[in-house]
Amino acid sequence: MKILILCTGNSCRSQMADGLLKEYFKNFEIYSAGTKPEPVNPLAIRVMREIGIDISKNKSNSATEYDYVNFDFVFTVCDNAKEICPVYPKAKKLIHQSFLDPANATGTETEQLEVYRKVRDELKKYFFNFFKDKIINT
Repeated sequence: MKILILCTGNSCRSQMADGLLKEYFKNFEIYSAGTKPEPVNPLAIRVMREIGIDISKNKSNSATEYDYVNFDFVFTVCDNAKEICPVYPKAKKLIHQSFLDPANATGTETEQLEVYRKVRDELKKYFFNFFKDKIINT
């Protein structure tokens, strides 16, 4: 199964989802991309590391890099990406589920990390529930 997680910057939400899916669904081919790629966010790396998932070597990719891939699912995880999502004519199913952008969190670092953790946990719950009947090797 080939899955693309798409967000605007490919720096937080899509990267965290990428790490989660690769960890829990090892037989899936997971890709993540952004409509305007930015470097992977250090706080996203940090909260993923807290649960034993290392996304520190992930790179942000442009959504157009995957035009040739026959995806089973393309998920947009932010409203902006949904609005300007490239067309993936080979995708079997396009699904939108918006999550809060943790990069917009304000306050102390501790307060910002709480927002990142909340989004990470929401992503984990959403994708696990979505794919739980498709667990192949866990």
